[in-house]
Amino acid sequence: MARKTDIPPSYYGEPRNFDPSFRGPIHNRACTDVLCCVIIVIVILGYIALGTVAWIHGDPRKVVYPTDSHGQFCGQQGTPNANKAILFYFNILQCANPAVLINLQCPTTQLCVSKCPDRFATYLDMQYNYRYNNSYWEYYRQFCKPGFDNPRKSVAHVLRDEDCPSMIVPSRPFLQRCFPDFITRNGTLTVANKTDFKDGLGKTRSVIDLRDAANGITSLLDAKEVGMKIFEDYASSWYWILIGLVITMVVSLAFILLLRFTAGVLLWLIIFGVIAVVGYGIWHCYWEFSTLRGKPHSDGDVTISDIGFQTDFRVYLQLSQTWLILMISLSVIEAVIIVILIFLRRRVRIAIALLEEGSRAIGYIMSTLFYPIITFVLLAICIAYWAVIAVFLASSGDAVYKVMSTQDKCMYANLTCDPETFSLTNVTTVCPGSQCTFAFYGGESLYHHYIFVLQLCNLLVFLWLVNFTIALGQCTLAGAFASYYWALKKPQDIPSCPLFSSFSRAVRYHTGSLAFGSLILALVQMFRIVLEYLDHKLKGAHNAFARFLICCLKCCFWCLEHFIKFMNRNAYIMMAIYGKSFCTSAKDAFFLLMRNVVRVAVLDKVTDFLLFLGKVLISGSVGVLAFFFFTRKIPVIQEEVPSLNYYWVPLLTVILGSYLIAHGFFNVYAMCVDTLFLCFLVDLEVHNGSAARPFYMSRTLRHILNKKPNKKRKDKR
Repeated sequence: MARKTDIPPSYYGEPRNFDPSFRGPIHNRACTDVLCCVIIVIVILGYIALGTVAWIHGDPRKVVYPTDSHGQFCGQQGTPNANKAILFYFNILQCANPAVLINLQCPTTQLCVSKCPDRFATYLDMQYNYRYNNSYWEYYRQFCKPGFDNPRKSVAHVLRDEDCPSMIVPSRPFLQRCFPDFITRNGTLTVANKTDFKDGLGKTRSVIDLRDAANGITSLLDAKEVGMKIFEDYASSWYWILIGLVITMVVSLAFILLLRFTAGVLLWLIIFGVIAVVGYGIWHCYWEFSTLRGKPHSDGDVTISDIGFQTDFRVYLQLSQTWLILMISLSVIEAVIIVILIFLRRRVRIAIALLEEGSRAIGYIMSTLFYPIITFVLLAICIAYWAVIAVFLASSGDAVYKVMSTQDKCMYANLTCDPETFSLTNVTTVCPGSQCTFAFYGGESLYHHYIFVLQLCNLLVFLWLVNFTIALGQCTLAGAFASYYWALKKPQDIPSCPLFSSFSRAVRYHTGSLAFGSLILALVQMFRIVLEYLDHKLKGAHNAFARFLICCLKCCFWCLEHFIKFMNRNAYIMMAIYGKSFCTSAKDAFFLLMRNVVRVAVLDKVTDFLLFLGKVLISGSVGVLAFFFFTRKIPVIQEEVPSLNYYWVPLLTVILGSYLIAHGFFNVYAMCVDTLFLCFLVDLEVHNGSAARPFYMSRTLRHILNKKPNKKRKDKR
């Protein structure tokens, strides 16, 4: 028996499940949580079956191509509409709002055409001019039903049989549908420089009527124009964006490697660098604010609310209020950083030691830096498969036709109908002007009744597989870094191919445990999505208690999700070390962290904070370089800068991409530090520094914690 003095102080009064003879990650393991392993295999097979069924019943053309009143796809190759990719509405004035238009439920005939009309015209005017010039009919017939070739037919009979529209207006395609070509000139809404037009029924209508019928379309068209400009910017600047991301990758890799030798210097440089960058931002915002305030007849007194939303963000940079808000925000951030550093300066030194140890571990196991590529590929497969199934499920079913009426009190409105026999019914007699129009795709079979349930299942399995992929990566990296820590003589005792060995152990023995932990997290995330949906539906409701309850539940589940993520991460580390089941590993990790709660709260979070500063510094530095480049403020390479509509498009892309790349590298680093930290805590509880039970921690960590090898004390067992 070991003497009481041989037992670490943290042991007294606490349960300890660690074997004192422990010497590193266990290689002789048994499969854990086998039931969950079987369940996830069955679920994956069912997921493949769901994809097959969706593939058989679904048709993505129903999503890609618009559909006319007879359920025919516009622009589909191999059909009469192959060269007619745009949907045209006979009388757009009968459409109430853009939602009705996009959902193809507008109570007017819809026809596939090759191009939208580019002029005002009516059927009456065409008939009059046709007597003198046949070209009027040749142009107008493009927007009539195929096969109709009787321009002398009376207007009343043409409109009754829906052979041709009563009028056409200048339009342009949006979402593959013809919408009026609205243009604002000197504050006046016009279409083809006109403010009124003839509706073909003997009335003169205002362009405002078109705007009311297509409410919101002008903003959508503006969004399309902005989208085209953004696409042009990407097309002309993608090469430079790629260069910026490659620079980020090189800098991130060099940064991590340099931490092995100069962690202390680099991390203090990060801290003061971030402080300096934020300080420069405060000064620049103040300079812009004072400059705009000092200009006579400037926009300094104009507020953001006065100008509303603008697609050109440069407009906001001309307002002094914008720079004032930015200056205040940066000042708050600067103050928070300085206060944290003042009160935690000693803990920062300990965190630096952990980072140095982590850098050494990555230096010996360089392959871990490239493991995120495997995770990225697996996540991309999960996302792509989920999206494809969602599209095929959404496009499952046959064409469903409904009665569309312009009368509000039509008793047959929204009832299903058959276009082949619709003319033989009395619907048009009871509700004049009614039509049997294509509405959506659906069906009456059991499969079609449960499509919504299948979509929910698709989402749940997607969340499960995504979390499983992330869990597999965490367990793999934890096993590799644990092999480094528990090597008594580094690097001689580090096993060969530690990353591959850890990956093999995780897949062979712990698939069920990883599936168990990821399922718990997926269920919580699913509940959060449902709560977000309910909150969205209740936004217009006046039930204050229901909204308050939803808000509280959202907050609780947000906290629960982050707690489960934290516990899962540490459970996977313990699993990688000891090879136990998920629940046992989670319990051991929880009690281990609780016995060292102060160290966890300070060291772990300070390390996360320093790594976050590293991400901000790298992405911010590359972003500043990109800003000076795309705004032509670098004289040496001004000629190389492409011409852009919005310089912020490639700039934001570079900043966001740089942050994600830096996050990928630093995420491996954070996992390394977390693993070493838990191994360090286990080391303290299992070993006492004697010759029989020596510490595995590095000399630096022993020095910081004043833990010296006890050569005199021997372990008696």
